[in-house]
Amino acid sequence: MGNNAAGNSKLLKMLIVDDEPIICKGLRFTIDWSELGIEVIGEAYDGEEALLAMERSGADIVLSDIRMDGMDGLQLAEQVRLRFPETKMIIISGYEDFEYARQAIRLGVDDYLLKPVDVDELIGVVETLIHDVRKQRQEGGIEEIKLWLTNMARHGIAYRKAAPSSLKGVQFRILATQLTFFQEHYAGLAQEAYGLIQENWISCLQQNLERPDLQLVSVFDHENLLITLAVSDHWMTPGEWLERLEPVFSQPFSKSRLCCGMSEVYSGIEETAGRCAEASELLRLYVLENKPLLDMEYSTRWSGTREPTPFNITALVQGLVSALFKQDGEETQRLAAGMFDFFRAEAYLLPEILTICEELFALLRQRLRKSGITGMEYSRQSPDLYLYNSYDALAELTRRDFTDLLELIEQSGTDRSYWIVEKAKRYIEEQYRTDLKASEVAAWLKITPSYFSYIFKQSTGKGFTEYMNELRIEQAKALLASTHDKVFEIADQVGYREYKYFVSVFKSHTGMTPKEYRGLRASQS
Repeated sequence: MGNNAAGNSKLLKMLIVDDEPIICKGLRFTIDWSELGIEVIGEAYDGEEALLAMERSGADIVLSDIRMDGMDGLQLAEQVRLRFPETKMIIISGYEDFEYARQAIRLGVDDYLLKPVDVDELIGVVETLIHDVRKQRQEGGIEEIKLWLTNMARHGIAYRKAAPSSLKGVQFRILATQLTFFQEHYAGLAQEAYGLIQENWISCLQQNLERPDLQLVSVFDHENLLITLAVSDHWMTPGEWLERLEPVFSQPFSKSRLCCGMSEVYSGIEETAGRCAEASELLRLYVLENKPLLDMEYSTRWSGTREPTPFNITALVQGLVSALFKQDGEETQRLAAGMFDFFRAEAYLLPEILTICEELFALLRQRLRKSGITGMEYSRQSPDLYLYNSYDALAELTRRDFTDLLELIEQSGTDRSYWIVEKAKRYIEEQYRTDLKASEVAAWLKITPSYFSYIFKQSTGKGFTEYMNELRIEQAKALLASTHDKVFEIADQVGYREYKYFVSVFKSHTGMTPKEYRGLRASQS
């Protein structure tokens, strides 16, 4: 990558194998192999000698006769496939026997030519193999870069491995992109549907931005965070970058749009970890003006002018406690809406709002306990701001949390177990794909396992394992009917690590195996 000319000029190694030296010489000198990009590393007169030569020098392409004393061409092909699987092999035969050709194909030989060899045909075959070898190497180089970039994004400066040697460029830039309004538009999508959106996301960047002078490598660091390393073979001005990027991010994408945090440009590839963090951090500024392209200049401008008024959390807690004990749902929601109207007007960033909300709910729990609400097992998981990446998404989450508190107070003194079980159900629905245990749910609710098992069975009429199996099987049925995923893949997706156990549970719930169920649904559609 970055220096294709240099990569293409590197000669590939070829070994010629025939038990007649004069034929080896003829194949070696009849064609100008160097002009094709080939270096003939030597000649071998049987299969065993060829293998020794490959162990010493390696070979990208082997050109071999089929009939030789000792180890013949077919035996050599079998050993090459086992010991040098990336090596390409051409068999030359003086026999038009179909059985030879069939065996050669079965052994993975790349082409099978008959004597006397047509020079033009041989050149064409070799050129095709040269292209295949270089394509494989390029793809392998891209995968190596992707792995390196993934670790740079996730582990930062703690990841000290040097960049792959294939990564060459004059100027680099990190583009961190995400889908706006994720919770509103994408949270409910099936895995397969969202996977297609991610594929289109990468394709959109590649098709609109990649040029011979600008290459991209993209990796997902989160389901809603794509880290793209842009590699330029020349120094681009800020105006040139904007000219390329603005048309891409000014247009709608899928159900919303993409926004992009752009790191500063840099020339030292060792800066990549810091630039990944820089670009990702810029995405948080999108809520201020819904500006799709965010750079350090934009961040600096806002940091100099944004001075939000401190939020009066004490007054809100007093109002909320009053509304909660009065069971006044309308007033509770009015207070929530007013809080977020304030955040918008004062240009609060989502992480700042999250901190205030966490403090707010801690104070509310404290006040409710002091007011006699016992058994405050209420637990609030911190939302993922890559998923809840808008004011509206956080506002809706907060309204739901206030509703949960209303239900808690309503149940207090009569049947607190109702609220506990409802929270447990919601948690189970989020975690059922994992190897979740009843004791883990109880620990999350901060109650004893025995108490949890008792109230769960009393409320649902089912034991924890039975409830989990029913939930997983219903999800599996939906996937079997709507996707082409293999049965063992669906088993893993819904939380079963043992395929046979999944099939057994599925059959006990439905009266048929997963394959029978899929066939039945297919026949009905």
